[in-house]
Amino acid sequence: MKLARNIRHFRVVLAVAESGSLTRAAALCNISQPAVSQALHNLEGQSGGDLFARTRRGVFPTERGELLCHRLRRALAHLDPGLDAVSPRLKPTLTHAQLQALAAVVEAENFSLAAKRLNLAQPTVHRAVAQVERAAGRELFLRAAHGLVPTPQARTLARALRLFGSELEQAEAELSTFDGREAGRIAIGALPLSRSVLLPQALTELRKSHPRLPIEINDGPYEDLLPGLLRGDLDFIVGALRVPAPIAEVVQEPLFTDALAFVARPNHPLVGRPLRLDALTGCQWVVPRPGSPSRGQFDAYFASRAIAPPESLIECGSILFMRELLHAGEFIGCISETQAEAEIAKGMLARLDVAGDWPGRAIGLTVRKDWEPTPEQALLLDLLRNAAEARARGTSAP
Repeated sequence: MKLARNIRHFRVVLAVAESGSLTRAAALCNISQPAVSQALHNLEGQSGGDLFARTRRGVFPTERGELLCHRLRRALAHLDPGLDAVSPRLKPTLTHAQLQALAAVVEAENFSLAAKRLNLAQPTVHRAVAQVERAAGRELFLRAAHGLVPTPQARTLARALRLFGSELEQAEAELSTFDGREAGRIAIGALPLSRSVLLPQALTELRKSHPRLPIEINDGPYEDLLPGLLRGDLDFIVGALRVPAPIAEVVQEPLFTDALAFVARPNHPLVGRPLRLDALTGCQWVVPRPGSPSRGQFDAYFASRAIAPPESLIECGSILFMRELLHAGEFIGCISETQAEAEIAKGMLARLDVAGDWPGRAIGLTVRKDWEPTPEQALLLDLLRNAAEARARGTSAP
């Protein structure tokens, strides 16, 4: 099920829902009543059924219509402030194709690259952006030697369009579920701990009820995943939380508390011996990257004991790379305690016996403040919560 990205039709449908009349909706949108009927007919065909019930007392949304109108309101609540940031004159005039061209140029900072991404001719993209700038009465790109530099207003509008599209994808998924079909997708930002502990268990459970639902796992550093979350490319991030939250636009939900562990290969000469922290500063270490919660804990652990930190550091965010490096030499690794449990249970790493109170860090979910999940996305969130609770109890989630 695919909704045509016709912004004017979306506004017409909402006008019908709010006024309860095709005639009043036509007056509100400054179009003819046949044009209103045509917009409704097109959207009903795309949505899979009637959106409104026609009665003597007026026109009322059906259950399907309520579902779509709810998502359309949310979609336009993202888009309209972006349009207003450029110019209030844009609302009644611009098409989705023009906005899509502008967003592509914002991302690529080049007309030719943007046209290639959209599979359009370069003059078509250039003309669309010129139409937006003309309608707005202002330039939205500064010409520089290395390419085009979007203005802040252009970047705001491009992000608004991404969130608008994300909300429409949510609508398409929910409309398909309404008809008993499996559609939509779930896009997850996965930080290292979640990839080895929470996600495999939760996704295994999800697949029992949704065997064909597309699921996309995006792994990488937090600072790379956060922009994708904010523009709607990701539904949520699962992994170590930031304290405090980096920006007001996200909400964090703790699932459990994790600590650090020092590890080495099973036959490392330090394995099996009680160790003092100050005796390890001269060792060669493999540690998390600067800026990560694990690295902050690692540095704070030495600082809180007034012990100089190790000087021989290899910084990485990959457990696979760390494991291979630990096996290749006399290295010591710093890793999440939960990840260490999995590696130790498989006989790949051994924990070093270093006395001390280990500080904890919160592991959980990060979502956009205004995000509203589909039923399938909400189910996966519940499964992640169940997996975390089962881990805390020392059992397996059902």
